[in-house]
Amino acid sequence: MPAKPLTAALPVLLFALPAAAAPEAPRVSAAQPAPAVAPKDAPNFLVIVADDLGWSDIGAFGGEIATPNLDALALSGVRFTGFHTAPTCSPTRSMLMSGVDNHQAGLGTMAELLSDATRGRPGYEGYLNDRVASIAELLRAGGYTTLMAGKWHLGLTPDREPAARGFEHSFALLQGLSNHFGADQNAAWTNAGLNPSYRDDGRPATLPAGSYSTDYFTDRLIGYLDQAKRAGDARPFFAYLPFTAPHWPLQAPPETIAKYKGRYDAGYEALRDARLARQKQLGLIPADAVAHSTEQVRPWASLSPDERAVEARKMEVYAAMVDRLDQNVGRVIAALKAQGRYDNTIILFLSDNGPEGNVIEAPSPRFRIADPKATPADPDAPAAPAPSLGIDNRLANIGKATSYVGYGPGWAEANSTPSWLVKGYPTEGGIRVSAFAAGRGVRGGGRIATANLDVRDIAPTLLDYAGLTQPATFAGRPILPHQGHSLRPVLAASAPAIRAAEEAVGYELFYRRALRKGDWKVVYLPAGTNRYTRKGVSTGRWQLFDVARDPGETRDLAAAEPARLAELVAAYDAYAKDKGVVPLPVAPTPTATGPKP
Repeated sequence: MPAKPLTAALPVLLFALPAAAAPEAPRVSAAQPAPAVAPKDAPNFLVIVADDLGWSDIGAFGGEIATPNLDALALSGVRFTGFHTAPTCSPTRSMLMSGVDNHQAGLGTMAELLSDATRGRPGYEGYLNDRVASIAELLRAGGYTTLMAGKWHLGLTPDREPAARGFEHSFALLQGLSNHFGADQNAAWTNAGLNPSYRDDGRPATLPAGSYSTDYFTDRLIGYLDQAKRAGDARPFFAYLPFTAPHWPLQAPPETIAKYKGRYDAGYEALRDARLARQKQLGLIPADAVAHSTEQVRPWASLSPDERAVEARKMEVYAAMVDRLDQNVGRVIAALKAQGRYDNTIILFLSDNGPEGNVIEAPSPRFRIADPKATPADPDAPAAPAPSLGIDNRLANIGKATSYVGYGPGWAEANSTPSWLVKGYPTEGGIRVSAFAAGRGVRGGGRIATANLDVRDIAPTLLDYAGLTQPATFAGRPILPHQGHSLRPVLAASAPAIRAAEEAVGYELFYRRALRKGDWKVVYLPAGTNRYTRKGVSTGRWQLFDVARDPGETRDLAAAEPARLAELVAAYDAYAKDKGVVPLPVAPTPTATGPKP
């Protein structure tokens, strides 16, 4: 069936832009035609996003955590060993929603980390801008019902939240994180500017007392699906389930944490070795692959017994969060089967970036919700717990609603092995994520696809399977064309790749740069920038890697391949110019009469 053009668009609302945002043309609110009828036999879509999940956390990717539901899906479909995202969450989500580079879609950097160099620049608005149409907007205009429950992180104002960007029904956390038990919705957290904002179909809402975020988001999505079924709504659905797990603060129900007691007492080096061996057994990486050495990790043997107990507990809670996420994926799959809609559903699963390597013991002022421009005087200084927030990070309390910790670089780098580094970096540890597809039209049998794939490919994939084409305009404004490719050839096993070897795919965040071309990749980690990871790793030069043979980015071939290095660096420069990437600020050069202006 030929693709059906999108001629309908949806009415939108006009609200004031946030103070920190760049000026932008108002969204058109003129009356639009009613949504079209979806093409006959159009499939349903379920897109599940985990938050800060490690590359090897789930069993199908080498992990020891109990993830039977995710494993069953992954093994019934196709696993991707070369799927890439942005280095952090909101830039990734902007590309997932738009099919366009984050520097053009509005999240050239995270809204919480806008600086004088980036604030007000096109593509750095801090929300999903109007140069793009979200995949929810396009699918809804094409006859789909669009449903969401989970983390948004693409805009805080009414005209930027899910209800205004194409979701017919949504329960959304607007910010990037919150307490998983809802314990940050009181006066103390509000006075500190750290309370979350939830929206229920565009109306202010809360995470109900006594609920757990992963469970509640799943409840809501299943409720939307059940409601549509009861109402006899025959439209295909686009269901978006972006969990906040296993993002910090590490918290989970006690009965799930108890399953992992003692499991990580041997430390993160032992976990790293075990996962690397398992990945080789599964055929996910070459048998001779070498893991990158760890960075800024204290050897387990150097920790005191008390320190080891705390660190092991953190990983136990993290594992419980992944376990609980898997349980809830199982609930969604069971609901779809009970409704008779599973066989007509395409399922995509991915993490939004690599694992979180920061040492976290309290909320950071840089993520203050009331004033997104606020940052600590020293951007590398760890946050100190505010007594008024009631945070208790004693060993016995870690994982409960009143604790507030992350699990640090040791566990993060174990979970990203064999890759280099973690969230916040354009190295493989920050942008190569566990991802797979299953369901209708996906040729399974435990296949592993090694092609270079990207989160920008998701939106064009959904439109392709829906039988729709992207319009040149939406709601009366021009929109950027999709920059990814449909994954259909890889999902159907009709072709091993979707990109020609010469196609360049660029990445940049926090002035850290990378570009992939075929099996080759260049990386530049500058020093002295607005670092996401405290005391961040830097090299101060371009490095060159053959990531097909060296997924750990352990062998820098820049000196051995100068012509190839120059080719890829030139390709990065072209990418940065085309996408409007803000360059690294140049420090003034001192002179005899003082610094240059």
